[in-house]
Amino acid sequence: MKASTPAAAEPRSRDADRSQLAILEAARDEFSQRGLAGARMDSIAERAGLNKRLIYYYFGSKDDLFLAVLEGTYADIREAEQRLHLDEVEPVEAIRRLVSFTWHYYLEHPEFITLLNSENLHRAAHLKRSERIQEMNSPLVALLDGVLERGRRDNLFRAGVDPVQLYISIASLCYFYLSNNDTLSAVFGRDLRAPKAMAQRLSHMTDLVLGYVLH
Repeated sequence: MKASTPAAAEPRSRDADRSQLAILEAARDEFSQRGLAGARMDSIAERAGLNKRLIYYYFGSKDDLFLAVLEGTYADIREAEQRLHLDEVEPVEAIRRLVSFTWHYYLEHPEFITLLNSENLHRAAHLKRSERIQEMNSPLVALLDGVLERGRRDNLFRAGVDPVQLYISIASLCYFYLSNNDTLSAVFGRDLRAPKAMAQRLSHMTDLVLGYVLH
């Protein structure tokens, strides 16, 4: 039998990459719409236009596929944050940029919120198994720490701000408003998704964060 050549193997590798990407995109949509418990592998295969056996071949199980989707979701937002080049702008602008980015990213990627909601229902059982998630998030922490240190050196920011706590606060200010928007709108009798309300929210969050870090 004729051995495979590198040229012949390359198209097969590209096909495998395309298949895995199609599965991950289909799984992301299925999990974000139905949660882990409600998601069905048959539906994921149908969305991807592939045989269900390929999903098991590449990812092993539904739980392993869910973890791969979560890791991909975090990788996407971390890569987008790196493109902000926060280390190249002055500290106050860097904080403004990060708050605005986080807000708009959650708005444009509602699946991020729903996938995290699903994983929190499972007490982060999948992310605890991840070998990538902490190293994936470390560059963001280092970047934000650098911004805070520059601001402190310039006598703009107060000392002792924990970059992890600050990022959690930024994320939670954005996350809570959007994930609970329907109930908050009903409780307070206001359309909190109206353009004016959304603009007010971003301004309010930015002022809160800057009010905390400024000297």
